[in-house]
Amino acid sequence: MTPETVMTIGRHALEITVLLAAPLLLVALGIGLLVGIFQAATQINEMTLSFIPKLIGMAAALLIAGPWMLSQLVGYTRQLILSIPGLIG
Repeated sequence: MTPETVMTIGRHALEITVLLAAPLLLVALGIGLLVGIFQAATQINEMTLSFIPKLIGMAAALLIAGPWMLSQLVGYTRQLILSIPGLIG
């Protein structure tokens, strides 16, 4: 196994990680921004106010993007397992 192969596998793993984390992180960012604007407009400085909307939004994002995320992860794992003979020999 060459260093280039290891770097390619690592780069692809990081790309998959970013793809899988992006929907949930973007939902949390958007909800946090909306709640922050609401708190600034109403001067309600409650730290726990954004927890429930973020929790509900993350659950909804997971329900919507979950099948896609799972298929991406299974595809990457399948490709990695199928490439083992080529990496060894």
